[in-house]
Amino acid sequence: MVRRVDIGTLKREVAELHEALPHWTLDNAFVHWFVRAFLVADAELAARAVTGVSHDKGVDGVYIDDNSSKAFILQGKFHQGEKAPQETRGEVLSFARIARQVTGSKSEYAAYESGIDPVVAAKLVDVRNRVRQRNFTLHLYYVTTGQCSSPLQGEAESEVHQANSRTEISILDRREILTLLEDYLRGAAPPVPYLDLRIDSRGIIGSDGVVQRFDETSGIESWVLTMSGKDVGELYGKAGDRLFARNIRGFLGDTGINDGMKQTLKRESEHFWYFNNGVTIVCSSARKTAERGQAILRVSNPQVINGQQTTRTLHTARSRNAAVLVRVISIPRHPADGQERFEQLVSNIVAATNWQNAILPSDLRANDERQVILERELAQLRYHYLRKRQTKREAKRQMGSQHWYRLKKDELAQAVAACEFDPVVVRSGKEGLFKNPYYDRIFDGRPASEYLTLYWLGRAVKYYGSGYPNRSYAKWYVMHFLWSQISSLFRSKRVAEYFRQQYERNRSNDGLGKAINQLYLGALDFFRRSRGTGEKAVDISNFFYRPGQHTRFSRFWKGRSNSRRSRVREELDRFAADMRSGAA
Repeated sequence: MVRRVDIGTLKREVAELHEALPHWTLDNAFVHWFVRAFLVADAELAARAVTGVSHDKGVDGVYIDDNSSKAFILQGKFHQGEKAPQETRGEVLSFARIARQVTGSKSEYAAYESGIDPVVAAKLVDVRNRVRQRNFTLHLYYVTTGQCSSPLQGEAESEVHQANSRTEISILDRREILTLLEDYLRGAAPPVPYLDLRIDSRGIIGSDGVVQRFDETSGIESWVLTMSGKDVGELYGKAGDRLFARNIRGFLGDTGINDGMKQTLKRESEHFWYFNNGVTIVCSSARKTAERGQAILRVSNPQVINGQQTTRTLHTARSRNAAVLVRVISIPRHPADGQERFEQLVSNIVAATNWQNAILPSDLRANDERQVILERELAQLRYHYLRKRQTKREAKRQMGSQHWYRLKKDELAQAVAACEFDPVVVRSGKEGLFKNPYYDRIFDGRPASEYLTLYWLGRAVKYYGSGYPNRSYAKWYVMHFLWSQISSLFRSKRVAEYFRQQYERNRSNDGLGKAINQLYLGALDFFRRSRGTGEKAVDISNFFYRPGQHTRFSRFWKGRSNSRRSRVREELDRFAADMRSGAA
């Protein structure tokens, strides 16, 4: 189920930011959230954009994007009541006048700058220089959890258009802010504001090259068109990875399908339209227009939900002769219908159209809200959480120069499941962990720090099992039993944090290592004593694939024939003492 998003949800998000930076006002924290959700995903860059001072003359945030040649000035109004109040004409138009004041004559700017905080003044000088000297576009954003009437928005737009430079204004009220929050929670933010799809009409007879369909019942509008391979590839060049935020996978690299595309583009690009499934784009709206004689379909908030591999391949191949079939689906997002209908429809389209590269259960969970939240929480601890299936090269590219730990969601799921379920569940395959009832119990909203305790414990168990083929069969049983012995130790947050930090720094604990080694030997003792004899002897691969075997191992461990119990207890006590001492 999709969580219902309302003003209370937004208040919780803003409160978290305000708690981290208590010297800010709630309006400042709201602007920080908006910058991160709408303009730049990086939390530090978003925080730097917030002015956070008094005497700001209506400027709550300034962000400059040199890559897109755009400068942004923001004002935020965070109304927390259940009923959204109307924004006043004076407040909105006063903000709109900033476009003329910042970009106008020296005297006009000097009058505006008088008395303004030096921090804000320095930011506005940067904006002014880029707009006047480097031809940047200035975009004003008035973001509010109140309401703003259409006539007032029109007045504000007219005011901004009186500036001599390239200036624009957008007023986002509560309805649009909550829609943005929904996308943010689903990992589809910052959005791509719009893209122009250049219609390739070569060979089209008797039409303008676009088939359009409107469904009166659902309100869904669709277009089918052809684009050149070069233009499809350039969509990725313009929008980057944000274009695939709602896709359930990352770039898969040199798969058989992708290699086949490259060969077709190289040897018979003129046949690409016939061989390829094309690209499917969902958006919030679309309209046909033309620029300089070129017919285009302008799509707002576009997301490629099928065809990422095609788009990325065309971006590198840059074929001029290839043509690509493109489907565009505009899905209305009315508050009365709820977000669940929209998300379910997008998910169904994804599942129905992404069949060339097989869809796994873990893929279908990639954009689950719990995965997105966990990704953000882990990022605060410098972990790059791979919630989407992708190549190692792609993951490294996304990390850039950041020295973060890389963590795959299936590895995390295995570590949790090994500790909390019958180990045979983990041995049955990691994809099964992303189906219910296991998925809801593994990803149950617990703090990221708890996941990391299990993850690093799993890493230690795996390390002492490597190089010994038979130990690989007993790995999850060792993990399960170990957790049953030491889980109470990690109820202390200080101990858990100290353990994680030690293993992040490659400072393994000798006591834990020796205990794990003895547990492996004990598990193999259990196998040899319980496997049977002669023709009825069970192979080790099947022996550890029996449901309930972990309870039988537990009984064996407590029995008289187990000579390793006291040694393991001694080493685990030493490990616990080390952890408590280090955390003190």
